[in-house]
Amino acid sequence: MRILHVYKDYFPVLGGIENHVRLLAEAQAALGHDVTVLVTNPGPHTWRGEMNGVRVVKAARLATVASTPLSLALPRALARQGADITHLHYPYPVGEVAHLLAGGGRRAVLSYHSDVVRQRRIMRLYAPLMERVLRTIDRILVATPNYLESSPVLRSFRDKCYIIPYGIDRRRFVEADMGEAQALRRRLGGGPLLLFVGVLRYYKGLRYLLEAMARLGARPDARLVIVGEGPEGEALRRQAAALGLADRVQFVGRVPDDVLPLYYRAADLFVLPASERSEAFGLVQLEAMSSGLPVICTELGTGTSYVNRHGESGWVVPPRDAAALAHAIDVLLADDVLRQRLAAGALARSEQFSAEGMVREILGVYRELVPGVDGRG
Repeated sequence: MRILHVYKDYFPVLGGIENHVRLLAEAQAALGHDVTVLVTNPGPHTWRGEMNGVRVVKAARLATVASTPLSLALPRALARQGADITHLHYPYPVGEVAHLLAGGGRRAVLSYHSDVVRQRRIMRLYAPLMERVLRTIDRILVATPNYLESSPVLRSFRDKCYIIPYGIDRRRFVEADMGEAQALRRRLGGGPLLLFVGVLRYYKGLRYLLEAMARLGARPDARLVIVGEGPEGEALRRQAAALGLADRVQFVGRVPDDVLPLYYRAADLFVLPASERSEAFGLVQLEAMSSGLPVICTELGTGTSYVNRHGESGWVVPPRDAAALAHAIDVLLADDVLRQRLAAGALARSEQFSAEGMVREILGVYRELVPGVDGRG
């Protein structure tokens, strides 16, 4: 089967959707499918190459407006692709309109990763085209029933929506070396260790987690390690210093993929304090849970609390509430028995989100739309 994925960025750009597209494309290619990923290049020239069996086309970029790369080359590149099926990854208006205009009438699937939350002015302009795109798409993939129920956009398209949860390669987290993880923990310092992993964006809610760190009562010696970089990085560092947390909050930046599992194994709790609906699922929760790490997340009405179940794999608290975060951290750090029970529950829950299962279900959707093509995998 010839498969075309369309989004705005691809590896080495890191992010939840970028990581998902890479995992899906590489898994499909490993099963013998002919897979192309079409995205934009950070620079003004088009780049073509191959990464781990996946053909990658990075179309020349004109500019970036409101986190949206603009590219005149991308529609032309899309029109030249000879694919059996196109898989769009929403939201990326340029890619979606390019498919509408130049997709050649081929069958198409769209993964609806998130509502557009912040760029409301742009959405008012884009809404008519978005409606047209969603009407023409054959299938819409949604990661959780929670998101399908809560998204105002998806309500009109329920009949073509399929629930397929995200999955990850759990093995590298399950099998992480405990000896190396303990050595890392010693280097990070003493006291209970909290962990956050992700791009430092506004909707991750890290400012509320920093406020919570300043409120801890039961274990004021707890330390927070923040893995990742992003546009909010400098503001968060200033906030940590202003709160007197410079010696208890460590910003380690990006870490290599082969080292990341050690951070999860070294920690006592994982915290995802997301504050907006842009956090639609929280793949990092699966990484933490696959490491046997209890999770504290926020209830956004999206998929965060579908992944992390309150009282089973961790705790769920209201968003934008530093006091609630601090209370949850205090309770879980003070109760070793509870934390160990949640750790076991997190590991068991993570087994429901395998990459293999996700890839199999998505290929099943493709085959419904293009019967008779190569059905390997």
